[in-house]
Amino acid sequence: MPRYIATRLLAAAVMALLASLVVFLISALVPGDPVLAQLGDIAASNPATVAEWRAKWGLDLPLWERYGIFLNGLAHGDLGISIATRRPVLDDIAQYAPATLELATVSFLLTLLVGIPLGIAAAVWRDSWVDSLARAISLLGVSAPTFWLAFIMLAIFYGGLEWAPGPGRMDPIAFPPEGPTGLFLVDTLLARDWEGFWDSAAHLVLPSIVLAAATIGLITRTTRAAMLDSLGQDYVRVSRAKGLRERAIVLRHALPNALVPVVTLGGLAFANLLAGAVMTETVFAWPGLGRYTFRSAAALDFPAIMGITLVVSATYLLVNLLVDLSYAALDPRVRR
Repeated sequence: MPRYIATRLLAAAVMALLASLVVFLISALVPGDPVLAQLGDIAASNPATVAEWRAKWGLDLPLWERYGIFLNGLAHGDLGISIATRRPVLDDIAQYAPATLELATVSFLLTLLVGIPLGIAAAVWRDSWVDSLARAISLLGVSAPTFWLAFIMLAIFYGGLEWAPGPGRMDPIAFPPEGPTGLFLVDTLLARDWEGFWDSAAHLVLPSIVLAAATIGLITRTTRAAMLDSLGQDYVRVSRAKGLRERAIVLRHALPNALVPVVTLGGLAFANLLAGAVMTETVFAWPGLGRYTFRSAAALDFPAIMGITLVVSATYLLVNLLVDLSYAALDPRVRR
């Protein structure tokens, strides 16, 4: 296992370097001029001002030299300065990442709590009304557009029934908790601020459901297919012939063998939740990486876009490594 982990870490480092090259080339070749987008019409008509800004952001240098400067900064933990915010990109990411991490984690837990039991029930009671309901929920979750579902949820539960709070992480009149993590649920618990905890938890309900809808459908379908395959194996028939209870057969024998593809999809789903929350965060005014990415792309802020893309790439590489290592815990044959 140590040799395997070292090999995977080396491969991840190489892939991260290749990802940085691809991101840099795409950012350099994208149409549009970030300097002109920031200066405006009057300042952009002055050639001296435009030249000064290009020199300031290194846009007058050759492409290979700009990439070398970028790699040198990356090696020292510097992702550059955002053109739009005039702040270090790493500071911006550190500011917006906790909101996305909190939303993605709650959505992922909701995905597991709903998707896996629903998939197990659909496989155990195959072709029954439970199976039909599970497949209908999966189809609805996968096919419903995120922005449409977000607007529908807001219109019904916030605008119509008034059961849920409005957009944002907390009520506008509430003070955000001051804590070390930036995660409102954790910081309010550490401060024993129960009113703030329930306020932030209530604001998480609608966006987490919207964000988890598609992944619930995928996890449910994958769990159902894997469980059907496991329940059809010889060891399940032998267990039934020995007189074991059906619950023990399903949970202790069939389910562990069916979890490998579910873990694979679950890891990728969590990475997708971290990287793909742009629509959800925009509709719910959630101050996370999704909204920061949208604003950076609209402003042609290439240092911020490159920094965000590298963070997302590193997240996928880390999640894939953890998923591969979890196979050894789930299946002893992998360790051997």
